Amino acid sequence: MGTGLFMQSSSFELGLAPIADAFAGTAVSRVVSMKNHNRVRFIAFWGVGATGTSTFTVEACDDTTPSNTSAIAFHYRITVQAAAPGAITAAASTGLLSTAGSAQMYEIEVPAENLLASGYGYVRLKAVESVASARLGGILIELLEPRFPGATQTISTT
Repeated sequence: MGTGLFMQSSSFELGLAPIADAFAGTAVSRVVSMKNHNRVRFIAFWGVGATGTSTFTVEACDDTTPSNTSAIAFHYRITVQAAAPGAITAAASTGLLSTAGSAQMYEIEVPAENLLASGYGYVRLKAVESVASARLGGILIELLEPRFPGATQTISTT
């Protein structure tokens, strides 16, 4: 018997555990499969780190290694501490350059159909450091809109 909890319509994965210099050089999230979900949302966040910037791109991947990747388009929204979330904006496959500043969160959403042209069924978030300066942060991955019942975590009744 379902309880109608929001947790039944999505599941979270740890994409990149929070660390002191999360986006140094080139950082990538864990690769996730889109086989059982219609959307994925990456949440890149950082607290401390006022001057560093990165270019974020989303890559369709052929497998979990991945052996081959292809940059794809996405939508994003930026939230800065003590401010309302920004507008939802389209980004080309070339990516998005973050702004310098502490206490930021970038929501990056990708519908599964954005992977179709690549022919790949996996996806990850890639961050290439533009201005080198440590930022304490990480990446969460939320898999949304399960295609089949049971594609997300189930609630234990015990």
